[in-house]
Amino acid sequence: MTTKSDNDQVIADYLRENPDFFVSHPELLAIIKVPGLHDGRAISLHERQLEVLREKLRAMERKLAELVHIGRENDAISDKMLRWTRQMLLASDSSLIPQVVVDGMMSVFSVPQVALRLWGVRPEFAGLACAAPVEEDAMTLAGSMKQPYCGPNAEFRAAGWLVDAGASTRSLALIPLRRGAEPGAFGMLVLGSADPSRFEAEMGTAFLERIAELASAALSRLID
Repeated sequence: MTTKSDNDQVIADYLRENPDFFVSHPELLAIIKVPGLHDGRAISLHERQLEVLREKLRAMERKLAELVHIGRENDAISDKMLRWTRQMLLASDSSLIPQVVVDGMMSVFSVPQVALRLWGVRPEFAGLACAAPVEEDAMTLAGSMKQPYCGPNAEFRAAGWLVDAGASTRSLALIPLRRGAEPGAFGMLVLGSADPSRFEAEMGTAFLERIAELASAALSRLID
């Protein structure tokens, strides 16, 4: 016995296999009624097609607006990266570079808490603040990191380098510094914030990796 659902399937299969059916029978389009997308009222197939097209257009407009927003954000980040890099290149004395790195993070990128530590520095730079003694486990951590860390302040030793020893720091980014592809690190840049959402684990690290590359290249001239 053939059921209604069987007949429905036969019709659906036929229309799927013959997409030009309504070209040959345009009069059917005016009498076929389907539920509207939003209010459920019966409308013609023409109206339904228009609703579907309008919905697709709205979705495309939202996607375009999102892409434009992302593009503007990327342009702003690129501009900041350029200004920060220019400041490092203009440093007339190598001993000034660490402070330029830190100041740039705070003024250009608006990071509220920044700290920098380097180890293995050349003797003439041993008196710089960034050359202060560093705990062995902090150096080991930096050397083991394959990419920057973003997330909550889980009582990392490096957080103690920040203002008030990290007591107000709720989220941070740990950025290891190394020469090119060398496995070992010669320093770490720490970015912190009292805002728990400023540096989240779900954040991408591509931007921070670029910062690591540029800062490492500039600071490597202080290292033996």
